[in-house]
Amino acid sequence: MTLVNPVSFESNDVVTTTENTIENTAAETTPEVAAEPEGPTFGQLGLPQPLVTALERRGIHRPFAIQTSALPDALAGRDVLGKAATGSGKTLAFGLPLLARIGAEVKNGRRAPRGLVLVPTRELAQQVHDNLAPLGQATGVQLATVYGGAPMYRQIQQLRRGVDVIIATPGRLQDLINQGEATLAEVVVTVLDEADFMADLGFLPVVKELLDQTARDAQRLLFSATLDGEVDSLVRRYLKDPARHEVKRAGDDAPPAEHLAFTLAFRDKLQVATELASRPGRTIIFARTQLGVDRLADNLKAAGIKAEAIHGGLPQSARKRALEEFTDARSPVLVATDVAARGIHVDDVSLVLHYDPPTDAKTYLHRSGRTARAGAAGVVVSLLLPDQVGQAKRRFRTAKVDPPLDRTRPGDKPILDLVAAGIPVEPKERTQRDMRRGGGGPGGRPRRDGDRPGGHRGGPRRSFGDRPRPAGERSTGERSYGERSSGERSYGDRGRPGGRPSRPSRYGA
Repeated sequence: MTLVNPVSFESNDVVTTTENTIENTAAETTPEVAAEPEGPTFGQLGLPQPLVTALERRGIHRPFAIQTSALPDALAGRDVLGKAATGSGKTLAFGLPLLARIGAEVKNGRRAPRGLVLVPTRELAQQVHDNLAPLGQATGVQLATVYGGAPMYRQIQQLRRGVDVIIATPGRLQDLINQGEATLAEVVVTVLDEADFMADLGFLPVVKELLDQTARDAQRLLFSATLDGEVDSLVRRYLKDPARHEVKRAGDDAPPAEHLAFTLAFRDKLQVATELASRPGRTIIFARTQLGVDRLADNLKAAGIKAEAIHGGLPQSARKRALEEFTDARSPVLVATDVAARGIHVDDVSLVLHYDPPTDAKTYLHRSGRTARAGAAGVVVSLLLPDQVGQAKRRFRTAKVDPPLDRTRPGDKPILDLVAAGIPVEPKERTQRDMRRGGGGPGGRPRRDGDRPGGHRGGPRRSFGDRPRPAGERSTGERSYGERSSGERSYGDRGRPGGRPSRPSRYGA
């Protein structure tokens, strides 16, 4: 394995943005955050001119540190092992070489995919697509997303028309392969993004099944926050003499945020959370279970606070609308399970509230990393019942943070000071065009995936693949990974054991 010395990128913080934007864009940021990175240009790193031009049209002229480090090896066709913090520019670090290679030989008509990007969550799949699709248009590369919770029929139609790159969660992709609607036989570039998170979710067996279906000489690009344990087994099995690129910055071990912890009685917990949720600015509140998220969001709404809930038990359309409401600050509070701890990037989240403590230090850091991004300030608050204090202290030591531990009650000065320190965020109103593009918003055109009021022909429309099946083949409903029983995964994010026999591939001769 080739080791590339770690690169410091303290001055190259990435501004993460939302729908249909590129992650290097520095719009509407403070001058110091928007400062142009120093170093070589994309063209000097060997990126094809059509991609360089497409980037420049979007105001992106120079790469960030992980891109500068990884692009030359990736463009040369080498396997790459990347380690960098969330929000450091990894999407373009693997996306640009992927588009460059696929775009060098564009095919038309019905065709099997030649590029594959595997991600752990639906939100991350959509985010990667939104970052790469505008660049794919510039090179003639067609991208498609495949993930659970969305209508399978539309995904099948895209695959039948022909795509060049699939961005997918592992389970839904395996489901489509089992049905004969997708094949990986012609994939020449495979990307694993957030590989450690996929390991945490238990997806690695499916990931290995998918990688085994690609060519043995396919290029592999693996990016992960940690490179030990099960991730290391992937590296040793599938990557050939990979070039290792690690980017570090001050504060990677602990988010550059102010960390606080309050001990309180159970009867006061909801009231304290309500007071903190009324703080101006965007706030993410993490709860342990789907039911806990729904109850807390309902309680906050009853108190007059605009809050949205997001967890694995919601349909994708509801999750997307909740994230849009939060991103646009129309609902400045997002209540979430750990499904939102990684893969969701929203600027200007000023407060992260651990309503229920996380299970370990790693989850604590990922939750806390939703604030204090791109050079902005942020506060992380943990609410602890008396019997949770000892475990929380051990978690803080492992995470290398040392928050003061104060006893508090509703209306106490520390709570009021936090609320007073909040900075309002101006809500953004989406245009009719935005809502039509996203589908299903107020004033937008009716959705075609079963969300029409009143259903289809007097009843709810079933998505393709949801018709009744013989006994033993009906799939169970989706549940959050944090609440599944042992060995169970969410529907749509796993292969279906005992499913229908595979039909011959539609990409055959």
